[in-house]
Amino acid sequence: MDDKIIEIKNVSKSYNDKPVVKKISLSIRRGEFVTLLGPSGCGKTTTLRMIAGFEQPTEGTILFNGEDITSLPPHKRNINTVFQKYALFPHLNVFGNIAFGLKMKLVPDGEPREDKRGNKVQKMRRLTKAEIADKVNNALKMVDLEDYGHRAVNSLSGGQQQRVAIARALVNEPQVLLLDEPLGALDLKMRKDMQLELMQMHKQLGITFVYVTHDQEEALTMSDTIVVMKDGEIQQIGTPTKVYDEPANAFVADFIGESNILSGTMVKDFCVDISGHKFECVDKGFKFDEPIDVIVRPEDIKIVPLDDKQCLINAEVLSCVFKGDHYQVTALTYGDERNEIIIHDNVEVNTGDTIGLYIKPFDFHIMHKSRLINELKGEIWEENVVQFCDGKFPCVSTLEEGTKVRVKVDFDDVELTDDEDDGTIGATVISSIYKGSYWQYIVRTDTYYDFFVDNDYEWSIGDRVGIRIAPDKIIIEEVKDEEV
Repeated sequence: MDDKIIEIKNVSKSYNDKPVVKKISLSIRRGEFVTLLGPSGCGKTTTLRMIAGFEQPTEGTILFNGEDITSLPPHKRNINTVFQKYALFPHLNVFGNIAFGLKMKLVPDGEPREDKRGNKVQKMRRLTKAEIADKVNNALKMVDLEDYGHRAVNSLSGGQQQRVAIARALVNEPQVLLLDEPLGALDLKMRKDMQLELMQMHKQLGITFVYVTHDQEEALTMSDTIVVMKDGEIQQIGTPTKVYDEPANAFVADFIGESNILSGTMVKDFCVDISGHKFECVDKGFKFDEPIDVIVRPEDIKIVPLDDKQCLINAEVLSCVFKGDHYQVTALTYGDERNEIIIHDNVEVNTGDTIGLYIKPFDFHIMHKSRLINELKGEIWEENVVQFCDGKFPCVSTLEEGTKVRVKVDFDDVELTDDEDDGTIGATVISSIYKGSYWQYIVRTDTYYDFFVDNDYEWSIGDRVGIRIAPDKIIIEEVKDEEV
C-alpha cells in the first residue's frame, strides 16, 4: 500500500482574486504527525480547511488514499477536525457531545448481497445504543475522562473541554485527525500538559495527525514533520531537528527559535566574510564574493578569553541576563560594521566588558539571498518620470513616453515614511528581520509587488508606510520588443 495518505498537488486558494495559498504541494504519510507552522495569515488554516473539505481550492488537486477528494463534501471524508473553539453543544452533557456523530453514522448490516439486476448492494444500519455507549466509553477512557460522561460541558475546565472535543473527533475512528490551533485557548501550563497528552494519544492511536499552529515550541515538541509556511507558500519541509539546525532561508531561521541573521560575502569555498572578518565554514558551491545571509544560533556562540587561540572576533557586552540554565548576552561586534548579536552561554559577563567569541565552522549556516535587488516592470510616463506599481516616480531618463522599461532599485535606496501619504505609493509591512545593524523589511504595495527594504528604523508587521525613491537611485533599462 502507498505510504502517502494525503497528497496536495499544486493547490491554490484565492478570495476576491487575492491569493491566500499559492500552488503548494505536500505529501503526508500514513501515521505521521505533521505540523503546519507559520505566522497569522500565512495560509496554514486555509490549507487545513481545504483538506477537511470546508474550503474548495481555486485550483489544484487533493488526494486521499490515492483518490481525488478535491470536491468531496466534508461528511464524506474519513477525516475529522478539532477546532480552537471547541464547538461543543452546551445543551448536551459530555456523553451526548461525544455520541452525537455516532447517532448519525451508518454502518454495514451484514454482507453485501446481489439485487435482481446482479448488482452488489450493501444494506446499512444505525448503531445500537449499546454500541454507541461502548464506543463513547472507550473514547472517554482514551482522553482520561472516564467518570465525566454525565457532566455538563460548561462545568469543565478548558483542558477538559479540549479533551471532549478530541474524543468527539476520535470516536468516529477517522484515518486523519486535523487540529486547528487546538491549544490556543489554554494557559501555558495546561498547554504544555496537553502537548504531551496529544503526543501520547498519537502514538497510541497510530492515525495521521495534521496540526496547525503559530507556536514554534509546539511544532518542535510534537511533530514528526514540520511544514513552515509564509505568505501562502511553503518555505521548508523537514524534521524538527532539520528545520531548526538547517533552516532553508532567513525567514525560517528568524521564525523558529532565536537566530543571529547577518549579511555577508562568500569569499570562496569554506570561507565567509562578515563585516570584514573572515571565518572558516563548511559551505561550498557559491560564486566567488557572492552576497549571502549568514545564520548563527545563539547557543552556538561561545565566550572565550581575548587571548585564547580560539578567539575569532571581539565584542562589547551590551547586556547580560540570567535565564535559569544560561546567560543571555547581547554584544556588539567590532569590525567594518558593528553587528549586534545574541549569545547563550553559561559564562557571566558585565556590561561594557570586551569579550572574545568562538564559533565552530559547521555552526555557520550560509544561504543564498532570496533577492539581490528590487526589479520590476514599468513604463516611461514622460521625460524623467517612470510609472510602476501604480505610482509615478521622478527619475533620470530621456527615454520616450510609452517606452517599456525594467526598473531596478537597491534595498537601501527605498525610503519608507511613517505617513503613507508622504510617499509616492503606499505599502504594508509584511515581514521584518533584524540583520545585526539594520532591519530588512518586505513591504507589499497595493498592486501586490513586494519591495525589499534595508532600513535603520523599526516598523511593525501590518504598519502602513509610504515609499519614496530618489530619482538618481532608480535604475532604468529599456526593454526590447522581443523581451516584451
